[in-house]
Amino acid sequence: MTTQAGPSRDILRFTTHRHLRQRLLLSILSGKSIRVDGIRSDDVHVGLRDYEINLLRLAEKVTNGSTIEISVTGTSFLFHPGLLPGGNYTHTCHIGRSIGYYLELLIPLAPFCKKPFEINLYGVTGEEGRDMSVDMIRTVTLPHLHLFGVTDGLELQIKKRGSAPLGGGQAIFKCPVVRTLKTVQFLEKGKIRKIRGVAYSTRVSPQFANRMVEAARSILNRYIPDIYLITDVYKGDDSGKSPGYGLTLLSQSTTSSLHSSETLSVPNQTQTPEDIALKAARLLLEEISTGGCVDSKHQWLIALLMALGKEDVSKVRMGKLTAHSVQFFRDMMLFFGTKYKLVENSQTGEVDVSCIGIGYSNVNKSMA
Repeated sequence: MTTQAGPSRDILRFTTHRHLRQRLLLSILSGKSIRVDGIRSDDVHVGLRDYEINLLRLAEKVTNGSTIEISVTGTSFLFHPGLLPGGNYTHTCHIGRSIGYYLELLIPLAPFCKKPFEINLYGVTGEEGRDMSVDMIRTVTLPHLHLFGVTDGLELQIKKRGSAPLGGGQAIFKCPVVRTLKTVQFLEKGKIRKIRGVAYSTRVSPQFANRMVEAARSILNRYIPDIYLITDVYKGDDSGKSPGYGLTLLSQSTTSSLHSSETLSVPNQTQTPEDIALKAARLLLEEISTGGCVDSKHQWLIALLMALGKEDVSKVRMGKLTAHSVQFFRDMMLFFGTKYKLVENSQTGEVDVSCIGIGYSNVNKSMA
């Protein structure tokens, strides 16, 4: 993949549809325009998918003055970012991706709005293997923001569940505004002290949730006694349009480092609740074994918030870096010129990531 900065009007050029969300996000935060070409040009169905166009429309909706120009074939687009006014929004997400896909764009933007941000999202609340479910965002992603001083008024309410493929769920995301982010020094991962989890079911027998809890306990009870898994059964209109069930697990250490895993049912596949729970429990143990102080699915988010902090050194210990995180470091270099110092521990495979914040202050926030 080739990436190079264009000479005219500070337009950054990219190819391929991969990492679309993070580039849109960095474009809005940095104020630099982007042009993306070669989007699935070799595919049978060329160009942007419906859910990606829906994401671009959402980016246009929550910003003031953004312009998007999509080519006729949909294989390229030009995006000029605007400002972030904040306020209240409603958006119907495309059922091709879950609400988590859209929230990953909104969560890092929300603290830098002019007014407190609130959005009502409708769609699929969780989908196996692609994006984070709303449970994981509520229990893991938002606590990661607390490290950087985004706390009061930060919440995600799950009003209705909506399993894939038809959705029908609803989530409300609220976020306060901050002037600047705190710097973080997080190098002690501590010992795991408790495990929490949510087993949910929609339009299936309520017993499914209990069976998942029992099966997950059969593995996790060997390691630690403090395990509390709740069942969350939705009935009637609140349970969306499709049957489904899933389990989200998270472990918290003595230093409040979080690791998580989740497994959800796949439509038209025969999986017992026990299969789902055992897979989720094993994934959690695997995630913990990779080490680090932050969850591997949130490495990019922590790296972004570290770079946007005050002009001081932030340092965080992460587990083995994912390919997504490595690409994100490269994109941060392009958009902000941020360089990360990576020091790998050859025995554990953990990486100490440090960088100097750029002192990004909220230019949108209305001053009292």
